[in-house]
Amino acid sequence: MAKPTTPRPTRAKAQAAAPAAGADHNRPRPDTPGDYKASKEELLEFYRQMVLIRRFEEKAGQLYGLGLIGGFCHLYIGQEAVAVGIQSALQPGKDSVITGYRDHGHMLAYGIDPKVIMAELTGREAGISRGKGGSMHMFSVEHKFYGGHGIVGAQVSLGAGLGFAHKYNEDGGVCVAYFGDGAANQGQVYESFNMAELWKLPIIFVIENNQYAMGTSVNRSSAEDQLYRRGESFRIPGIQVNGMDVLAVRGATEEALKWVQGGNGPILLEMKTYRYRGHSMSDPAKYRSREEVQAMRDKSDPIEGVKKYLTDAGVSEEEIKTIDQDIRKIVAEAADFAETSPEPDMAELYTDVLVEQY
Repeated sequence: MAKPTTPRPTRAKAQAAAPAAGADHNRPRPDTPGDYKASKEELLEFYRQMVLIRRFEEKAGQLYGLGLIGGFCHLYIGQEAVAVGIQSALQPGKDSVITGYRDHGHMLAYGIDPKVIMAELTGREAGISRGKGGSMHMFSVEHKFYGGHGIVGAQVSLGAGLGFAHKYNEDGGVCVAYFGDGAANQGQVYESFNMAELWKLPIIFVIENNQYAMGTSVNRSSAEDQLYRRGESFRIPGIQVNGMDVLAVRGATEEALKWVQGGNGPILLEMKTYRYRGHSMSDPAKYRSREEVQAMRDKSDPIEGVKKYLTDAGVSEEEIKTIDQDIRKIVAEAADFAETSPEPDMAELYTDVLVEQY
């Protein structure tokens, strides 16, 4: 005879039976952010940076197809508004940035030379990591850009360490630690949340929710798919943001910076965004339809969105075309530089490597 089972409470009953996670009515909360009020000059710069990322990534995809880029290569096409909106509010050389392996866009948004990034992708001596990091492991101490990490979610713990360093050194800096919706289910993320809130670290955790992780939709893989709530049990406030709109992203970042710089500890931003390509260049992305991707391009493309803001601000079509032409030239020069730069000397294999005698 089958043993009777105890009925599982419904979600509504479970919520009613316990107080909301982290409920503390005396605790301050960040204000609800609005869209950033950008000047015409700022809009032009947002557009320039976003188009640079888009064209750079398209060229990287071409070079990968030609066999000039090896290993893994994860493109940022579709997510440009996130890196540009956030990092335009930061102070390069003061605030630190760390991310996962989809990192080219973040580097470009932090003002790093496209030539040295492309040279790194092609494994050349002139690359920012001397050709040894490749697509996933780029690094620049000068720019306070700390990678580029291949281990899913590992950058979140390292980001908490960067936040600790900012607080310990009293340098006024803030760390932005990016990770994806797939990494949001990693245990080390929550260990980092716990320590960041306990120590009131100046860190902004950013979930770039591009909906599909490596290839499984967030709705199928996450019991709590409203990812901005993931910090509640640690009393970390969260804000969900339209990550396809650069002004919404910048507005939320301004509010997050105000919260963190006010000594309130960490904050979590969930950027609802979308990647147009597969997880990596080897991913055919058969888990979604072409119609879905095209609908996102037609209705929510971040570059077309900022182009509309430019038109409303009185920028002519000719001015926009001039920017487009300039960016294409910059990207072509970066590709030529990468293709013609020499490969590292074999001795480079042994630099920056710890070798012990046993």
